[in-house]
Amino acid sequence: MKPVKVPPGLGDREPPDTAPDTARDTTWAGEARAAAGCATALLAALLVVDAVDGGTEAWRVVLWIALAVLLFMILLPARVSAAPGRLSVRGLWSRQTVHTERLVSVRWSNGVAQRLVLRDKDGGRAELDPQVLIDNPPLWRLVDSAARTSLRDGTLLCGQTALHQMQRRIDRETARLVFRASGL
Repeated sequence: MKPVKVPPGLGDREPPDTAPDTARDTTWAGEARAAAGCATALLAALLVVDAVDGGTEAWRVVLWIALAVLLFMILLPARVSAAPGRLSVRGLWSRQTVHTERLVSVRWSNGVAQRLVLRDKDGGRAELDPQVLIDNPPLWRLVDSAARTSLRDGTLLCGQTALHQMQRRIDRETARLVFRASGL
């Protein structure tokens, strides 16, 4: 077997997802499994009810599978990753990337599910569940340090309050975890 020659400069870099200065949502896999479990449970329940009711027909099985797939797509969380100066949120069909060192605004999007919306100077936009940042301190540290750079450089015009609120939420959760671990 012949050794494969790698052009200079290509073999010495790590892939973006495994580089030591990147951070990923560590809870994503569990949430994706939970989404798959809910979809599977719905499909099983629909098939059982259909079978008990008098038998299943092919068109109904296809309909139940389509409903289960739809539920899975709705429940599947976006995959969040960060590197110095960059935050990416990847959904099923889209990828949103924002340059966190050039942020222009950070705001809360209130609704049924609270979201944190970040916009950069280049028009990039990323929307994510703030719980992802709370559950993943390395992600938050990368976003926070880059946002401080934006604030220092004067590009972050709107969003200092949202960042402070996020920091307070993370501090509260950290204190809660410390108290729980210490038995208080």
